[in-house]
Amino acid sequence: MKKALTNTRVTVKIRKSDFRDEWYLYLEAYPIYTPGKKTPSRVREYVNRTITTPIWDKSRTARTTEKSTTYKPKRDANGIIQCKSPVDQEACIYADNIRSIRQREYDNTSLYTDVEKNLAEQNEKSQCNFIEYFHHIAKERHKNSSKSIIINWNRVYELLKIFAKSDSILFSQIDVRLMEEFKMFLLTAPQGGKKKGTLSQNSAATYFAIFKAGLKQAFVDGYLTIDLSAKVRGIKEQESRREYLTRDELQLLADTPCDKPIMKRAALFSALTGLRHSDIQKLKWSEVQEDGNHYRLHFTQQKTKGVEYKPISKLAYLTCGERKEPDRFVFEDLPDPSWISKPLERWIKAAGITRKITFHSFRHTFATLLIAEGTDIYIVKEMMGHNNVQTTQIYAKVINEKKDLAADAIQIDLNLDNL
Repeated sequence: MKKALTNTRVTVKIRKSDFRDEWYLYLEAYPIYTPGKKTPSRVREYVNRTITTPIWDKSRTARTTEKSTTYKPKRDANGIIQCKSPVDQEACIYADNIRSIRQREYDNTSLYTDVEKNLAEQNEKSQCNFIEYFHHIAKERHKNSSKSIIINWNRVYELLKIFAKSDSILFSQIDVRLMEEFKMFLLTAPQGGKKKGTLSQNSAATYFAIFKAGLKQAFVDGYLTIDLSAKVRGIKEQESRREYLTRDELQLLADTPCDKPIMKRAALFSALTGLRHSDIQKLKWSEVQEDGNHYRLHFTQQKTKGVEYKPISKLAYLTCGERKEPDRFVFEDLPDPSWISKPLERWIKAAGITRKITFHSFRHTFATLLIAEGTDIYIVKEMMGHNNVQTTQIYAKVINEKKDLAADAIQIDLNLDNL
């Protein structure tokens, strides 16, 4: 397919002054096509030069009226307007030099290949600020994400500025070396807010994964010509200990009074359903469905925004309390995580449990006890709302460790010579 050319031509022309016996020199470009307009236009550019001695070409009429006839200026073989005065001739040569520059610009624009155009656009994008771009996608693409995801993206944005010691990292500066440097920076970066010390390795791993996600999106949006996010390995997470309650401990807590009854019911509900605190806090009665002796939850996870359709036991349903209007929260007035730690600690201590148990431990309890009862791991994955079965397998590993301890529980003095 042939490429359409504009064939724009630039010409030096003159215009008579209304007040003096002199002529202005100007450039006229035609045709000029403007996006959105079907008809071409003329573009004039004055060169700030005047002449008073043009030589007229009597063989080329410009305009004829009843009173007079005007002629076009005489030009040499190169198209330069001729003048009697050397000073005027220099002005015409100057104007023609500008004409030559403008002609090349229009010709180059017309002959520009798509590859060159893309290259020019890429060069322009390479000078954009990655930190500003990262902040933009954090606000626009994750505005409906969970609170924890938004906090993490904003934290990475702040860490990028600390790393760069400014508010700017150009896309042209980003390469594998810079990514490795940012990775090392995260492993010793300060914690946010009023917290002292450096980031944990797992936090650094999370933040670096978010940084790579930003680079991946930049590649998709055309700011990077190669997928740098695939060039550098992430930070390996350390296996964190997932504390959980045994069946006996869970029963003990159920029998132990708590000065925050709403928190106690929510914690037991988490242990019986595997729901996170954020999901329990936002759960409405319209999302709790009762069908005879069967009960189900139909809700959207706050963390992943995934829609879940999940069966729950009658026991879990009973912890919800008396049913109320559909638009009311099931666990009304359940405090935020930051306000739960102290009453939760008092309740755990009152039950005689000395290990450090958090509200999230009740979710771990649900998964661990299911696997201990022999529930298929893929069913546990669905019940927990995990995106990847590898996340669920961590609970299976906890059970295997307990089995290893159980295998070594019986110890006797054994004399091999007597066997």
